[in-house]
Amino acid sequence: MVQGWDVPEGRPARSARWMRALWRNVPAGPYRVGCEAGIAVPAGDGVPLLTDHYFPLADDASTTGADAFPTLLVRSPYGRGVPWAALYGILFAEQGFHVVVQSARGTGGSGGDFHLWRNEAADGRAAVAWLRTRPWFTGALGTIGPSYLGYAQWALAEDPPPELRAMVVQVGLHDPYAYFHGGGAVHLENALVSGIGMAHQHRGTRPFLRAALRLRRWLPHAHRQPAPYASGPVAELPWLAEALARTDADDPYWRGASAERTATRLTVPTCLIGGWQDVFLDQNLAQYRRLRRAGCQSALLVGDWTHTGALREGWPQVFAESLGWLRAHLGGQPDGPRRDPVRVHVGGDGGGWRDLPHWPPPPGDAAGPWHLTAAGGLARHAPDGAAPVGEFRHDPGDPTPSLGGPALSRGAGRRDNRALEARADVLTFTGPALAAPREVLGPVAARLRITATGADGTPPDRPFDVFARLCDVDPRGRSVNVCDGLVRVPGGAADPLTVQVPMTATAHRFAAGHRVRLQVSGGAFPRYALPPGAHGAGPVRIALHPGSALELP
Repeated sequence: MVQGWDVPEGRPARSARWMRALWRNVPAGPYRVGCEAGIAVPAGDGVPLLTDHYFPLADDASTTGADAFPTLLVRSPYGRGVPWAALYGILFAEQGFHVVVQSARGTGGSGGDFHLWRNEAADGRAAVAWLRTRPWFTGALGTIGPSYLGYAQWALAEDPPPELRAMVVQVGLHDPYAYFHGGGAVHLENALVSGIGMAHQHRGTRPFLRAALRLRRWLPHAHRQPAPYASGPVAELPWLAEALARTDADDPYWRGASAERTATRLTVPTCLIGGWQDVFLDQNLAQYRRLRRAGCQSALLVGDWTHTGALREGWPQVFAESLGWLRAHLGGQPDGPRRDPVRVHVGGDGGGWRDLPHWPPPPGDAAGPWHLTAAGGLARHAPDGAAPVGEFRHDPGDPTPSLGGPALSRGAGRRDNRALEARADVLTFTGPALAAPREVLGPVAARLRITATGADGTPPDRPFDVFARLCDVDPRGRSVNVCDGLVRVPGGAADPLTVQVPMTATAHRFAAGHRVRLQVSGGAFPRYALPPGAHGAGPVRIALHPGSALELP
C-alpha cells in the first residue's frame, strides 16, 4: 500500500464502465479500477485545471497491491468523460498504470479561456509539478492520446520534464497551421468539425450533437458565403475564425505554434500511430523522419483507417501497440518494441500488415512516371504534340464536391468514386489492366502542366485550386480512392505552369487485372474552402498539357 495515500473509494462513471464492457476484443487487465474525479489542479497562474485520476486496485479493495505503478498523463480539450474515461482511464489502469485525465484550460470545467495552442506547454508542466506532490507518483511518466491530445504531448516535450520516459502519439498533430492551411487552402470541413468538438464535446453528448447537426446543415451551402464567414459555425467560435483568417504561415499569430523542432532534438522514446486515411498522416510521417534523424528511439504504426477509425475498428491494434510501448519504457518489460521499427498495413487485394526497417522503404525497380494522354489514359511514354491532354470547367457556384479521403466527417475514408468521376468538372486518366500486382509504398504525387482561363479567354487574376487523387479501379469499374492532395495555383500566367500536387504517402497493392487511375479536378468542397476571390466569380477553364504525369514510388 502506498504510504501517505488513503485510497479513494470512487469508481469510474457508469457510462465509461458500459463503454469498456463493449470492447470484448480488448483484453482485460489484472486490476480493478478506482477513480477520484474532479480534482482541481492549479496551473502556473493559479487557474484550476479539472482532473480525474484512475488507478489500479488489487483484489483487496483497500490497497493498490503495489507501490510502483507508472503514471500516464492525458490532456484533452474534449472533456474527460466518454470516450477518454474508458479508452485511457479504465483500459490502462486495468493494466497497471495510474492514469491522469485532465481537461485543457477553458474546457470541461477547467478555468481560463481556451486557445488553440498557446497554453499547452505551460499547463502540461504544471500538471507534472502537481504529480510530483502525489504520494503514488513514482517518477515514471508517460503521455498518450490522439489528435489534439497528441499536440499537448509535443508541447510538453518541447522542454521535457526529467520524469517523462515515453510518449505515444496516436493520429496526432504537431503543427496547427499545417492542419488548417496545408497546400495553401483553408481546410474548412476538418477545421470546423474539430472546432465544434473542442467547443461542445466537453459539455456533453446532447450539446455536441446539436452543434454537429447545425454544421452538417450549413456546410453544403458555405460556398455561397464569402470568407471570413460572418455567420454560421465559424462566426460562433472566435478563436477558430482567427485561426482560419491567419492564412500566412509567417503571421505572428502562428509564432511558436508548431512543435516541429521538438522532434529534431527529442530523446524521449516515442511511438507514433497514424492512418492512411487520417487527416494527420503527413504530420505523423514527418514526425517519424525527424525522430529517426535525431537518433531518438521511435516506432511507427500506420493502419488502413481514418482519424476516428483508429479509435474504433483500429483500436485493438492501436491499444496493443500503445500498451507494449509503455510497458517496455515505463515498466521494464521487454515484450513491447518489435524488431523492425515500422509496421504498416498494405491496402488493396492481398495486402495486410508488414514490418519494415525504414519508412519510406528504399526504392525498388523504378519504372518511371505514368504520363497523361489525350484519350484519358496513362502511358509509360510521353504523348507527342502540344495540344492539351484534357480540360475541364470549374464553377465556384457549383464546386466539385469532396468525397471520402482523409476527413473528420462520417463519409471519410475509401469510397466508390464513380458518381464523382461522372461529373463534367472531373477528369480521369486510367492505365491499362495490370498483368501482375503492383505495390505502391511511399509518397505519391502528380506533376501537372496547367493553364487557366476565365470567361473572357484570359488568365484569371485570382488563384485557383487543383485537386489530384490516386484511385484503384477493379475489373467491374469500381474506382476507390487511395490517396489525394490539393495545391493552390496563382492566377495570371498565360504560359503553362508546372505544379507538383503531393498526394501524401500510401501503402497499397493494385491487384492483377486492376487499373491505376489519376483523378484531377478544381477542388473538393467543403473539405477545402474556395480560393480568395472565387465567391461570386465566374467559372475557370483549366487545361492540362503534355508533360503532365503521375509519379508513383
